Amino acid sequence: MARATANDVAMCYWAWTWKTPRGHRWPELLCFWLCLLLPVPGFAATGLFRFAWLSDTHVGSSNAVEDLRVSVQDINSTPGLSFVIVSGDITEYGSREQLGLAKRVLDELSIPYHIIPGNHDTKWSESGGCDFRLLWQNDRFAFEFGGCRFIGMHQGPLMKMGDGHWAPQDVRWLEATLKQMPDTNEPVVFVTHYPVNDTIDNWYLVLDLLRRSNTQVVLCGHGHANRNLAFETIPGVMGRSNLGTSRRPAGFNLVQVQGGTMTFTERLPGAAPLEPWLSVALRDHRTDKCTNQLARPDFSVNDRYAGVRERWIHETGYTIASSPARWKHSVIAADTSGTVRALALGSGTPRWTFTTSSPIVSTPAAAQGRVIFAGTDGVVYALNAETGVHVWHFDTARPIVASPIIHSSRVYIGSSQGLFRALDLRSGKLLWQSDVATGFVESRPLLYEGKVIFAAWDQHLYALNEGTGELAWTWHGGQPGVLYSPAACWPVAAKDKVFIVAPDRKMTALSASTGDQLWRTGDYVVRESIGLSANGSRLYVRAMNDFFYAFPTAASQQPAPLWKCNAHFGYDINPASLVEKGGVVFYGTKNGLVFALDGKTGTILWRHKFGVGLINTLLPISASQVLLTDSDGRIALLEHHGKR
Repeated sequence: MARATANDVAMCYWAWTWKTPRGHRWPELLCFWLCLLLPVPGFAATGLFRFAWLSDTHVGSSNAVEDLRVSVQDINSTPGLSFVIVSGDITEYGSREQLGLAKRVLDELSIPYHIIPGNHDTKWSESGGCDFRLLWQNDRFAFEFGGCRFIGMHQGPLMKMGDGHWAPQDVRWLEATLKQMPDTNEPVVFVTHYPVNDTIDNWYLVLDLLRRSNTQVVLCGHGHANRNLAFETIPGVMGRSNLGTSRRPAGFNLVQVQGGTMTFTERLPGAAPLEPWLSVALRDHRTDKCTNQLARPDFSVNDRYAGVRERWIHETGYTIASSPARWKHSVIAADTSGTVRALALGSGTPRWTFTTSSPIVSTPAAAQGRVIFAGTDGVVYALNAETGVHVWHFDTARPIVASPIIHSSRVYIGSSQGLFRALDLRSGKLLWQSDVATGFVESRPLLYEGKVIFAAWDQHLYALNEGTGELAWTWHGGQPGVLYSPAACWPVAAKDKVFIVAPDRKMTALSASTGDQLWRTGDYVVRESIGLSANGSRLYVRAMNDFFYAFPTAASQQPAPLWKCNAHFGYDINPASLVEKGGVVFYGTKNGLVFALDGKTGTILWRHKFGVGLINTLLPISASQVLLTDSDGRIALLEHHGKR
């Protein structure tokens, strides 16, 4: 039998003073004591407690911080609340400024709060997610209250535009957390940002863990609306965004747990109380028969292309958000454990590792006996490419998520300060520094005709003089809004033209000499993925639905496609580049499907389903071999044996 605690006594007082619509108090008090005395099947005899649930606060968007302040003040003035859950998309694009502002407002709460990030806090993060963990000490939570275990974990995606993805290190943490509970039958409330369905590419990994545990309900945000959901056998509830609109003011949910029921009531600060909009029965679902099971991943495409094989796979166990590099007979890749490793190209056997103090999302560059990469610890590193021994490092004030290039004994790299730098490859000495950008730099720059060309999350593309860092020209696409910046695109150039594609779904050709816009089109609904043939005659792009296209680079006006290929990959927003080697164009989708196409005709030569997660920009070794990394933390070499 449960015993009343101090919190129960407080809740008893709340139950006594809170009236029913008819003004009665005694039914609530009677129910309260029954909850204390009578155990509910599948749920601990917890009595009554209430908490506030905030989601999708989007600090940084219009009026968001004012809306959040109003909700925080309302929570502080509401008696009987035990804690607050905040389920992601805390900010509009995860900047240090926005995160810091959100934390200052949330820290005004008079009761504890438990918080996770959402995709807006991780995809556009100038720190690779590190600022969130630095400010709140963690990006996941687990705590016990009222006989129930609350577990919160986010799903990214990290720095890439794709589906949500459970990071391998987070899945391990969840599994360990569930196993280490003193009572493995303890009821679990799981909190995340995305719904636990196929909006997360590996959704089933976590859902299967939750179904094997006594998970009573899943709380999520992301959809900005109150909704009653179900994730296979487990009830799900989506909570509204805190943001106010022209039709509805700012608000959140008050959640009451009483015995075997969790009741949700929308709260509009300053307005009259509303009736509950949902009640969920809390019970053990482990024996429930699943009648609405989602389809698991289908790898049958690999049976149709039997000539493709995975020569070797190396599992790092941590998210990889960057592409591999190659030095002679070594593959070099970095992961979010802070480790850079070299593997034997032919076998995947480890050759050396180098570990930093924080995650790495920067794609390494390897040339002239050096490996160059940057970390979210704000350091640019140079290693001996043969041994992995540290050669030099260059310290900066902020995390770096940009990728370097090596050219003419120089390293060129952007930063999250908006600064762009040239460093001496041998010594690490700063050669020049440019402060023209006002947003952070994420992509890898392009060296072309004596200019360093890169974009920042400030809506601009920049061209700097390679030798001095002086601004040669800048371009703005005309579409207002930081999130339309061409900053995730690796630009390409040929025939005195620079080509980019951006989140505004347009493809643009600029004069490499002046930055003047030569042509621009939205006819093909493209986004960030672009590539160039080895001889510079063809431009390759991937549309957001099904199609690949090739265009001539010589055209001075908008050209017609040389070919188009309906590859039936569905909806894809992976910002990976298309890369040609030996006349074969390679690309990997957001859901683990690798394509090889004939560069001249667009004919699909083969495809291979490697996994379910996002494939970073591929690194072809030849027309029949390609290196890859994916968001599941795997490094691999694919080979194709057979006729082209």
